Amino acid sequence: MTAFVPDVPLRVLATVAGARSLRIGIEGVLDFRTADTLVTAVCAHLEDHPDTDDLELVCTRMGMCDSAGLSALLMIRRRTAAAGARLRLTDRSPRLDRLLDLTGTLHHLTGESAEPAPRT
Repeated sequence: MTAFVPDVPLRVLATVAGARSLRIGIEGVLDFRTADTLVTAVCAHLEDHPDTDDLELVCTRMGMCDSAGLSALLMIRRRTAAAGARLRLTDRSPRLDRLLDLTGTLHHLTGESAEPAPRT
């Protein structure tokens, strides 16, 4: 059985959202093929805007995220922390929230706690 892997490049759309805020939209699949693209783009934008204290990654148009994508998000988290900036992941899909919850990275990446599972 052959898996269908769409040939969709990752698009990274950056805008200055305020005096010290940067908003970066992620469009496409964040996986082993595209993870480096995101990290490189975010680091370049942080270098271009060294006064950034708030980095928002808008995940509205982000598709699947695999372990390499998660690793990229964690690298970005380290870079923003080192720069003294806050990282926010907004407009996350339920699939991304599930990945972050299952891997124990939800709070680390978002500052949010996972919802407790309902008791049966």
